This record gives sequence, C-alpha cells and structure tokens, in this order.
Amino acid sequence: MVALAVKRLLDVVGALVLLVFAFPLMLWAMRAIRQDSPGGAIFRQVRIGQYGRPFVLYKLRTMRLGAERAWTPPSREDFDAYVFQDPDDDRVTPIGRFLRRASLDELPELINVLKGEMSLVGPRPDVPEMVALYRPFMERRHRLKPGLTGLAQVSGRGSLTTGEIMAYDLQYCDRWSLWLDFWILVQTVRQLYASPGR
Repeated sequence: MVALAVKRLLDVVGALVLLVFAFPLMLWAMRAIRQDSPGGAIFRQVRIGQYGRPFVLYKLRTMRLGAERAWTPPSREDFDAYVFQDPDDDRVTPIGRFLRRASLDELPELINVLKGEMSLVGPRPDVPEMVALYRPFMERRHRLKPGLTGLAQVSGRGSLTTGEIMAYDLQYCDRWSLWLDFWILVQTVRQLYASPGR
C-alpha cells in the first residue's frame, strides 16, 4: 500500500531529523539521570508491537532502578477502568518527573522508529501483561505499528482509563490515513507547547 510506504518514509526522515536536534538534550538528560539516582540512564522494556510481535522499547529512565517490578497489572474485571499513570507515584525520581512532564523520556523511542518497530504516530505499545487481558476485538489495535504519540495521547494523555485509550486506539486503526497522522502530530506539538505534561 502506497500510503503505508509514505508513512514509513516520513517516519525515517522525521526520526532522523528529531534525533539530530534532540541528541544534545538526550546527553544532558542521561547525565542528569545518572546523577539523580543509581543505575543506567536508558530503560529497556519488552512491549508488544505490530501483529502482536514483542520488541524492546527504549526510554530514558524516570523511576528508581528496578521499580517496574513493584507494578502489578489490573484484574480482567478492572481493565477498562484502570488508569496506568499515577501522578503521585513515589517510584518516579525528581529528574524523572521533569522528563515526564516535558515528554523527554520518550526520545530514545526514535531508535525504535528507525528500526521499524514503531512509527511516529500510532497506538502506544502495551506491555505483555496488559495485552494478555485484551478481549478478542481489541487485537485489531495491533494492525498498525505502535507510535510515539497517538489519537489517545492528544485526547486526554495520562488521565484516560485503559478502556478510553483502547476506544481511541481502535478508532485510529479503523480510520487511519496520512492526514490523520499529520493532524495528530500537529496536536501533539500544540499540547507540548501549551501545557507540557503526560
């Protein structure tokens, strides 16, 4: 499909340009993370991508080392009402809070975009523990590559429940077009400029 080929081309060009401009900022952030708390600056985590294939996601570490092991997924009954991000999560480091507010922790995901595992725009990639709770109709969320930003992220960001995020993601997958991607990117930039936060 020509439109998907164009999407991939735009992903590669956009990721390269963003990496060039963001590289000094990433170096500063990595140094600040290591000074702020013990451990490496890059966080690696298995996520589920297109067609249900797992891949390793790269982010700037915003929590104490090993803090993700303290997380437990919701029950199947609580899935739709679950809110993934807790603004008062005490596992998040001081520099991590700043990086999250500014959405700078996502910058290493540009590497995932260049590798072809992610796109600039698409549903955010879920962890395997959450995907295991999906109902059959939710699987079409994996038709497209996961993205750095998506329809859900410009429609409520971290305040949405998992059920609301899923509804936006499925709507995106059903209505996808290059124009929709462009609109989401513009809205993402506007939100980051107007009120930084997740």
